[in-house]
Amino acid sequence: MTGFLYTLTILLIVLGVLVFVHELGHYWAAKHFGVWVHRFAIGIGSPIKRLTFRRGETEWAIAWLPIGGYVKMASREEDPSAGVLEGGAENAVVPPDRMFEAKPVWQRMVIILAGVTLNMAFAWLVFVGLAWKNGSATDPTTAIGRVAAAELPAGTEALANLPVGRRVTAVDGIAVESWSDITSRIVHGDANTIAFSFDGAPGVSVPLHRDALAERARLAAALRPAHAPVIGMVVPNSRAAAAGVEVGDTIVAIDGTPVALWVDAVDRIQAAPEVELRLTLRRDGAEREVAVTPKGEPLSPEDSTIVGRIGAANQPPVVYSDLTAGEAVVRGSEATVMASGSIFRTFRGLLTGRVDTGELGGPIMIGQMAANEARRGIESLLAFMAVISVNLAVVNLLPIPVLDGGAFLILLVEGITRRPLPTRLREAVTLVGLGLVIMLMVLAFSNDIGRLLGR
Repeated sequence: MTGFLYTLTILLIVLGVLVFVHELGHYWAAKHFGVWVHRFAIGIGSPIKRLTFRRGETEWAIAWLPIGGYVKMASREEDPSAGVLEGGAENAVVPPDRMFEAKPVWQRMVIILAGVTLNMAFAWLVFVGLAWKNGSATDPTTAIGRVAAAELPAGTEALANLPVGRRVTAVDGIAVESWSDITSRIVHGDANTIAFSFDGAPGVSVPLHRDALAERARLAAALRPAHAPVIGMVVPNSRAAAAGVEVGDTIVAIDGTPVALWVDAVDRIQAAPEVELRLTLRRDGAEREVAVTPKGEPLSPEDSTIVGRIGAANQPPVVYSDLTAGEAVVRGSEATVMASGSIFRTFRGLLTGRVDTGELGGPIMIGQMAANEARRGIESLLAFMAVISVNLAVVNLLPIPVLDGGAFLILLVEGITRRPLPTRLREAVTLVGLGLVIMLMVLAFSNDIGRLLGR
């Protein structure tokens, strides 16, 4: 299967499952309260006849445009966007008490919010299940081995002088016990500064807004842990494998220069593409020397700088432990809350200008990321789907008509005033909301295309 077809297939699977989950929430709630459901569709627009079947009063279908989905409920007033998005009007004779509008406001609110609720429940179940299956994997390293000064975001240059080798004891005043604690506090901290406390060295604080998520992620990536130069993986048929490097070897020196940390070894190897190096290795207490010539490769798909690589990876001192069911529930809940907080902060950052609109991604970006996670395995793909499910829930809660949040807001006004909004006003705000959604989709697609073209 070609890369394009593989990415497209994974994208359709991911979006199909998550949209099905979302619409299933609306469907279950509607049926529970006795609302007539004309159609349950994956995709928008008219159903594809060959991919349609009927069970009872409801038609189950795949629609022509494979973006989104809908549950078409019986309504006294056809929504102005329904003709295009939901396959047009229905001819079925529906009892008056089974119309959507015939139900109490609180029941309609539950129906509207059931989709995002099921999306959040799906994400929570995935996070809890993965935590229970895999347990906890913790890197207890809290000492900084290197600061990549060139990668630090603007305004945080003072971190280039962090005390390398010193143990970080707290970030923003909260104690840290692992490397993931450090990176999590950096990325998800809720203050507009990041303060590092050290064991035996003065603390360092830099300004960085809590909604500057991309900059916070760059800062976290610029800090390298003080890992020992131990080989944890050797790629088959790589330069390292050909030279006799084995898992568990410790790199003691390169060309006679002592190596203390993994980052030191990486620097020396990357700086010597296609140049023979002499690696001094310690294995089972004895030292031996091997010759290896790093292969010259681009640093990344975005950076064509040629660096040396030998096909070996580090072995972090990870500590593994099983989790009880209760602990897995806590971990899964924390992951769900963290994912929700990140997307809320992204939208807040967009409104305040802290997040560049160019960072928004659409289906193309989601497909590329999903394909990458799928190549890593089913668990990585499930974790990615859980994050996207949370994103789908939060996006649908935006107070924009045609989204669940906008529909809930209209019902809230009806509940307070004890009468529905005038039809013309409701149609007007719906069309405005549809326009906003289309604008967001165009922006996301243009960003995706721009990234593909390297802009």
